[in-house]
Amino acid sequence: GMGALAVLAVVVFAQADLLAGELELVAEGFTFTEGPVWMPSGQLLFTDIPADSIMEAPNDVFRKPSGKANGLALDAEGRLIACEHWNRRVTRTEKDGSITVHADAYEGKKLNSPNDVAVRSDGVIFFTDPPYGLEDREQEQPVQGVYAILTDGTVKRVADDFIKPNGIGLSPDETTLYVADTE
Repeated sequence: GMGALAVLAVVVFAQADLLAGELELVAEGFTFTEGPVWMPSGQLLFTDIPADSIMEAPNDVFRKPSGKANGLALDAEGRLIACEHWNRRVTRTEKDGSITVHADAYEGKKLNSPNDVAVRSDGVIFFTDPPYGLEDREQEQPVQGVYAILTDGTVKRVADDFIKPNGIGLSPDETTLYVADTE
């Protein structure tokens, strides 16, 4: 009925609006980019993993070394949450630029290689932990998991049946967590 037509019209309009306008190259010359996030100030941050950098478009360094940061997100206060794939941790950049470690272990064992992150409006942080950044280092976790960092700082494994959990996101109403399993 009418509801379906209205939804279809919105989808078509959104696609047409997305395609209207010129493509513009903002920056180039990076090795392997990930994790784009718009900061409250309007700056675009992204990671260049092999360059061990979090960049501010077009080509300013926001943070180096970054622990080979991968996925980025913002918490409710607009602070940057980063999955530091090489450092095997999830961090928050405070307003003064200092770094707070949110998670670097689960049940006393180092995380594998935090990859991507999503933050719920209540402050709970979800992240994926595949083994990509381990290289020749020992994998201490018995699985490639999906974790939640609760608001009290507790780290909880919420899924342990993925092969290589990678991208992660929440539905707009935050009732569904989506996880891409690369394998």
